[in-house]
Amino acid sequence: MARDSYESPLCGRYASEQMRRIFSPDRRYGTWRRLWVALAQAEHALGLPVTQEQVEELRVHVDDIDYEAVAKKERENRHDVMAHVHAYGIACPGARGIIHLGATSCFVTDNADIILYREALRLVRKKTLAVMGNLADFARKYRALPALGYTHFQPAQPVTVGKRACLWLQDFALDLEELDFVLSSLRLLGSKGTTGTQASFLALFDGDHEKVRRLDGMIAEAFAFPSCFPVAGQTYPRKLDSRILNLLSSIAQSAYRFAGDLRLLQHMREVEEPFEKGQVGSSAMAYKRNPMRAERICSLSRYVMANALNAPMTAAAQWLERTLDDSANRRISLPEGFLAVDGILDLMLNVTDGLTVYPAVIEKNLMEQLPFLATENILMAAVKNGGDRQALHEVIRVHSMEAAARMKQEGAPCDLLERLAADGRLGLSMAHLRDVLNPADYIGRCPEQVDEYLSEVVDPLLRREGAERLSARIEV
Repeated sequence: MARDSYESPLCGRYASEQMRRIFSPDRRYGTWRRLWVALAQAEHALGLPVTQEQVEELRVHVDDIDYEAVAKKERENRHDVMAHVHAYGIACPGARGIIHLGATSCFVTDNADIILYREALRLVRKKTLAVMGNLADFARKYRALPALGYTHFQPAQPVTVGKRACLWLQDFALDLEELDFVLSSLRLLGSKGTTGTQASFLALFDGDHEKVRRLDGMIAEAFAFPSCFPVAGQTYPRKLDSRILNLLSSIAQSAYRFAGDLRLLQHMREVEEPFEKGQVGSSAMAYKRNPMRAERICSLSRYVMANALNAPMTAAAQWLERTLDDSANRRISLPEGFLAVDGILDLMLNVTDGLTVYPAVIEKNLMEQLPFLATENILMAAVKNGGDRQALHEVIRVHSMEAAARMKQEGAPCDLLERLAADGRLGLSMAHLRDVLNPADYIGRCPEQVDEYLSEVVDPLLRREGAERLSARIEV
């Protein structure tokens, strides 16, 4: 690692080696060369003066890229693609004259980008499935553990810890649906020429339209794509970049929602992220156990959501057949979007595999609020004892307000049950009131919802996909 120049934290700190390799110079420029091989192979098969020996010479030298020769040539001609054509020609003197035959720069730049994006999307998919597997295990384990629910972050009807986890899980399941759509709809640019007219290839094939069409199909087949875009300018439609960055943003949104919830739960001491034995929470406050991983998920997710704005602005400003002001932006926004999401998913894998739940604290927080939440049930029990519903509603309302005020103003524990038991108008003893406070009576179908969602939706999906159990070590 260079100590005297800037390095993106996405590479040095957050993204995995696997994702970094996908967007490395070796992978990018090696893919350019594989595209030149595929082009030469197709042109040979379709009858152009390209020999099989030339194709094989190109194939042999796909990975031995002389970066110094490339840099030297690019300083001269200020054109990265032609610099690589020059360096490839030095390595393959017998094939030098047919490299890039009929093509424009976007043949290698755009087709290679799509190939790399597909590989990166597959890695994102693999990790998303693994995160879903962790969340499914967590939801199953705590399917029936009652916990205080919240709306507007104010106490509300109880849920279960497992049911809440299913909300997080479902977000990622929706992302997976979108991811699969994006993957299934990927196409290559193919060999479209300088303005998308394929005029250069039509000239090479002496006006044979069918061979020009077959050339596109052969390029797609060489890289296992179903087809090429049927029409294009010089570039592939930049709407594809919008789809990809929107998808990455969607995954970031799901991760942020999970991590934001976890930060709230850790504040309430109900659920905590992993905390290593020697980890320091604060340089000053030795007792601190901060939700550092969840905070990092939120931080990277904000970046990904903001980054997604780049692609629509590029797609909206193509200037007829293309403009080059997308180039520098795309070189940054697409790879770094993937690198950031990769870092997010590794954090998600680490956190969801090591969550700590504190049932005693969860019960304490729930029971402190449950008397208020149970007042409707208490009212019904009092009416069954012969009371007047309207009068008793007012009795319970007044006691509830007074108990809540005492808790807020004095920091005292909730004494609502004691107040209601002492008020003879309700005709309910403390024992009767405590019977009404069984948390399991207030969670509705939460356990059944968890069981149904996992057994009917998530488990079949994970089995069908053969989802791997992945782990990720986080550099704190």
